Amino acid sequence: MRASRLVSLLLLLQNRGRLTAGQLAAELEVSTRTVYRDVDALHAAGIPLYGEAGHAGGYQLLDGYRTRLTGLTGPEAEALALHGLPGPAAELGLTALVEATRLKLEASLPAALRERAQSAAQRFHLDASNWYADGDQSPHLAAVAAAVWEQRRVTIHYRGWEREVERTVEPYGLVLKGGRWYVIAVRAGGTRPATYRVNQIMALAETGETFRRPESFDLAKHWQGQVTEFRARLVTGEATIRLSPAGRERWRVEKATPGDDGWVTAIIPIESIDHACGELLRLGAEVEVLDPPELRDRLADTAKKLAALYA
Repeated sequence: MRASRLVSLLLLLQNRGRLTAGQLAAELEVSTRTVYRDVDALHAAGIPLYGEAGHAGGYQLLDGYRTRLTGLTGPEAEALALHGLPGPAAELGLTALVEATRLKLEASLPAALRERAQSAAQRFHLDASNWYADGDQSPHLAAVAAAVWEQRRVTIHYRGWEREVERTVEPYGLVLKGGRWYVIAVRAGGTRPATYRVNQIMALAETGETFRRPESFDLAKHWQGQVTEFRARLVTGEATIRLSPAGRERWRVEKATPGDDGWVTAIIPIESIDHACGELLRLGAEVEVLDPPELRDRLADTAKKLAALYA
């Protein structure tokens, strides 16, 4: 652990120039006292590192010094897929590994390209979580991830839509969608992959067995097919609606016919009357349903009940 931290400290100074003990401590998530000890260790190892006291001081490598410790380890190479995803990396317990990978990649770049990479990192950030949720609380996520990496067969107690089941599965891959983790797995002895939401796994046990993941299985391609099928099942009809200017800002439609009053008329796909009613109620008086009659009547009835409740 300490050896990895020393390398990270060295690469931070190589990539960013002068840094204070406080800045290094914040980057490495350790105390400043630990930074002082690590700096002493690097000095003892012959690293040309010096420090200056004062407000503008800090630690810095001698000009021209560059470490050659930039080769990636196996786990670091695997962590490349999570570079730029600090939230998911933390949920998987890989924060330190991903950060070490990033530092090594930056250190291997020429100065001009390293500066451009750092500039891009300061201008683009990906947050995969939803606004109104902190993501899944998945106590078994790390165990599922380990089974995926090491191709280990596991037995899960899973809470499905209708009932709880126990299955022995071979996990092929993990997917993060809208802040929620899913594992794509095949039942032992089967061939058809199924999708399981990780936070619905109530218990997980190792079987002590391994499996061979098919080389032909493409996780991204499989997931895209699942998403396409899911969306096709959702859309069962259409509704014609009118949107106020404020309503159109909140409900984006590709094609709309403008009216003389500033409202627009559009046709939208709907999953069901119940689902559409719930979604359109979020717009309040900024939307009017014209068709189908069942949806218009449902919204009108709900509005009457709300008016009576708050009268």
